[in-house]
This record gives sequence, structure tokens and C-alpha cells, in this order.
Amino acid sequence: MDNTEISIELVSHFLFIFFSMAFFNAKNTKPFLAPIFLLGFFFISGLELTGAQSVGVCNGRLGNNLPSDGEVVALYKSSGIGRMRIYEPYPSTLDALRGSNIELIIGILNSNLQGLTDAAAATTWVQNNIRNYWPDVKFKYIAVGNEVHPGDSEAQYVQPAMQNILNAITAANLQDQIKVTTAIDTTLLGNSFPPSAGSFSDSASSYITPIINFLNNNGAPLLVNVYPYFSYTGNPSQISLPYALFTSPGVVVQDGSLGYQNLFDALLDAHYSALEKAGVPNLKIVVSESGWPSEGGDAASVDNAGTYYNNLINHVKGGTPKKQGQAIEAYLFAMFDENQKGGAAIEQHFGLFLPNKQPKYQISTFG
Repeated sequence: MDNTEISIELVSHFLFIFFSMAFFNAKNTKPFLAPIFLLGFFFISGLELTGAQSVGVCNGRLGNNLPSDGEVVALYKSSGIGRMRIYEPYPSTLDALRGSNIELIIGILNSNLQGLTDAAAATTWVQNNIRNYWPDVKFKYIAVGNEVHPGDSEAQYVQPAMQNILNAITAANLQDQIKVTTAIDTTLLGNSFPPSAGSFSDSASSYITPIINFLNNNGAPLLVNVYPYFSYTGNPSQISLPYALFTSPGVVVQDGSLGYQNLFDALLDAHYSALEKAGVPNLKIVVSESGWPSEGGDAASVDNAGTYYNNLINHVKGGTPKKQGQAIEAYLFAMFDENQKGGAAIEQHFGLFLPNKQPKYQISTFG
């Protein structure tokens, strides 16, 4: 029996107790059922809180000194990390995940999107990378492309590739278990301040609109990579470091009735506002990347990175001002420092662990 079945069974018992209590109390014959009702309520509430697992970790592989896939999966398990994101279907990683019970976001590289606009190719991709491993590997989302921008040559292929992958998933009768989506970054917003004014830019609207409508129609979330670090370092005169690190002692931005104490919430709620304006107010967002570098650039230090990761893990349990009480599913970037990653020096220093598997930070729990 999986957690879903357990929850359903408990809820059934809870409802039975609730209605029994209401019936008997109405007749004033069984008032002693009230304590039983409360006991059941707190038992269920406690199970949901302790069993909720909203934080995963991205598993990048751009390094020549990284542990083997088996060691990586063992480290996820020993560290209590129940969710992983990978960026392409490495067979060795998928084999190592068999039987691990780790939920997985599996990615499709931007360079492969055009080929998947062919339905037969999408069917083959699903057969090779999903069906050959399911149910031993717990696939949660397929991320069709990562941070594709409206002007990119791949932009025209994202939604057609998503549709073909979904068709292949549906043909395999896995559409209820695995959701097909894509990951964007925060640059698609034309306005993000204050959060209630969040909206997609004019240039991004024609690209993102068919994608979010597709997600909304198929019950899949939008993946968003959210990095307060880059927002802060790009505008340090107007954004304070405590606001970016979750350490502000009070509200920094008042937006109508909502008060924002950290930049992460402000960025996330700006995307929710943008989705509302685009006509999909109920579309869920999953934070598919968020992290802070430990060296290589402004404000990049072990102290700042450790503060950010710990505070983010603790924060996502409670939701944002706009979505209070709704735990945020989030994936930390990344598991290891990646010494072959290109770009600025900071790009090689986002790891929670060193390649020798030693932790860079004291993180008590990922759950």
C-alpha cells in the first residue's frame, strides 16, 4: 500500500468518525465521541506534516570527478532526499534508481526537441526511457526542455514535443502517474514588482500561452527555476541581501494586503499573478531549481549559501503569501559542485556536496 492509499484510508476513517459524531451528538446520546474525533483529526494532521516531502535536489553530471550513479542514489537515500531531477535520460542513473522509491523529474534536452515533433520518435523515446524502467523507477514529471526562451530556435518545438510525449505516455496508460511539462526561468516575466503586478512580457506571451493552456488542460504543473541570487546580484542597490536570504526581520515589500519578507516568495507569487492574467489561475507551480553558489562571485560564500539552503528548506513547508498554507514543491540546485560546467565561475559551485560526497553545509533535514 502506498502513501496515497494510506491517506485515502485514513480520510475514510476520519469522515466516518466525523459523521458518526455529528449523528450521535444530534441525538445527545454519544457525546464521548468528540475526543475520538479530535484524536483522529490530530493523528491525520500529524501524518500529513511528518510525511510531507516537498524538497528534492537536482542531480547535474557536468563534472569529471563525480561519484558513481549507485553512490549518488545511496547518498540521496542516506540524506533523506526523496526527489531528484535529472536533465536527460542517463541509462546508468535510471538503472541505479530502480527500487529506490525516489521520485524523479526526467528532462529532455533542448537540442532533442525538434526530433520529438515526430510522433514516432516521441513514442520511441517514451519506450526507451520511461516504459523500460517503470514502475521500478518512480517518474513524476517529464520536463520537455529547460529554460527555452521565445527567441530561441527551439521555442517552436516545445509545445508540439510536449503533446507528442503526452500522447505516448497516454498510450502507455501512464498519464495519471506521470505529468508532461517544461521548465522556464524568471526572464519570461515582463513585470515582477510588486508581485501582484506580475505578468509575462509581450514577447513571451505568444510562446508561453499555448504551453500553460496545455498544462492546465492536462493537470500538469509549470516548472519554474527561481534564483533570488541572480535577482540580488543584478540589482544590489534596491534588493537587500537579507531579503534574498530569508533573513529579513520583518516585511520588506507590502503589496496590498500581502506582506513579503523574502524575495523567493515575491518571485514565485509574481509568476502566479502572471498565470492569473494569462487565464490559468489554478495552474500549480513547481520550483524546479533554486540555489546559491558558495564561491566565484558577489555574495557567493559558504555562509550565504548554507543560510539560503537551510532557510529555503524550512520555508517551503508553509507556502507563499498568495498561496498560504500550500507547501511548495521545490528542487535545490544542485547535489554536487560541477567542475566542467561552463559560464561564470559561480556555475561550478552550487553543490550541496563536494564530489567526494562530503557535505558543504550543515543541513538537518530535506523533508
